[in-house]
Amino acid sequence: MRALSIEIREANLADEAHAAGLLAVLDAYASDEMGGGAPLDADVQRRLIPALREQAQALVLLAFDEARVVGIATCFFGFSTFAARPLLNVHDLAVLPEFRGRGVGRALLVAVEERARARGCAKLTLEVREDNARARALYHERGFRDFELAGAAHRALFLAKAL
Repeated sequence: MRALSIEIREANLADEAHAAGLLAVLDAYASDEMGGGAPLDADVQRRLIPALREQAQALVLLAFDEARVVGIATCFFGFSTFAARPLLNVHDLAVLPEFRGRGVGRALLVAVEERARARGCAKLTLEVREDNARARALYHERGFRDFELAGAAHRALFLAKAL
């Protein structure tokens, strides 16, 4: 297995290669068991890039191995009322299956943290499936922990309501 030359760049969603790379990685993740086991709907694929371009609080990072996009981090800036500072939520962190376990996700998380610190963020947040041991190990290695309030750790639930 050859060594990767990972380069992390902010996506330019007007660039067709960047947009195609983002869609390819996200579709591979959606098709994986951990992403739901089904490819992205064709309508979602058609609407995603234009919709992301309209999100002023979006930060999309691409991991390249040479000229190929092999991983993505799609993030959104929010706000912490308890800290009165911005926060950054990692909404998608995905790596093509054949590149997993080779440092791509780690490099993306490092780059996300650097950008969050540069913007004065109080914290990074993310959601992860409880049964995704590989991702949970990476997140723990990078310092992610259970939610803390008043110095006590609490398990937080991620709830959703489809509209």
